[in-house]
Amino acid sequence: MTLGLFIPCYIDQLYPQVGRATFSLLSRLGHQVKVPERPSCCGQPMSNSGYARLGTGCITDFAREYAAFDHIVSPSGSCVLHLKESLEAQHSPLAHRVYELCEFLHDIAQVDSLPARFPHRVGLHQSCHGLRGLGLGSPSECMVPTFSKPARLLQMVAGLELVPLDRCDECCGFGGTFSVFEKDVSVRMGRDRIQDHLSRGAEYITSADMSCLMHLGGLLSRQAPQVKVLHIAEILAGGELAMDGHGLP
Repeated sequence: MTLGLFIPCYIDQLYPQVGRATFSLLSRLGHQVKVPERPSCCGQPMSNSGYARLGTGCITDFAREYAAFDHIVSPSGSCVLHLKESLEAQHSPLAHRVYELCEFLHDIAQVDSLPARFPHRVGLHQSCHGLRGLGLGSPSECMVPTFSKPARLLQMVAGLELVPLDRCDECCGFGGTFSVFEKDVSVRMGRDRIQDHLSRGAEYITSADMSCLMHLGGLLSRQAPQVKVLHIAEILAGGELAMDGHGLP
């Protein structure tokens, strides 16, 4: 199976270790992974700011560059949701071949074991885009059996203790430009989420969305710098990439 790996622009520029961990994880699971030189943005920032038409070219470029791949995988729930919705609006069949990393590992690859070890207490933040947009888990407002695809994958990692949270599906308050235009509310929501993790003794907070972790990580650096954030790809890849120069033991 040949996979096209889509690395969102903010991960490419700010968190390249997440892209490397995703590539390593998929390759170690036996997939052939290729990364086209273009594009680097899905157009979500423009759409979230009310200028969706300015991001149309990003979708066109994406469809052209990734048309030949069996599946496209990305370590970003929010970007994948934007791509799926935008491609569907253009009646592109590619809309049904784009997957968030955990979604791909759980639903398509059907992974049942991982050669990974991470002996730490970890809190899972389930992003709104992943939880309610992509169906990576069961939102508490829905009367459905409880499940979480990211949690199931984390439970395959040796030594990892997934800490229970009081409000496991609550928004962190990031929301793209929401954190800019409503910064006071955004900060309060983020601090509430952090307190939930701290009260359970989490050493790390992980998520399938680096944008949420960027928000929580910034608040943690002031509130509780001993707690770190890690994208789920860095943990599922075995932790060794995350431990290479990022302050981990």
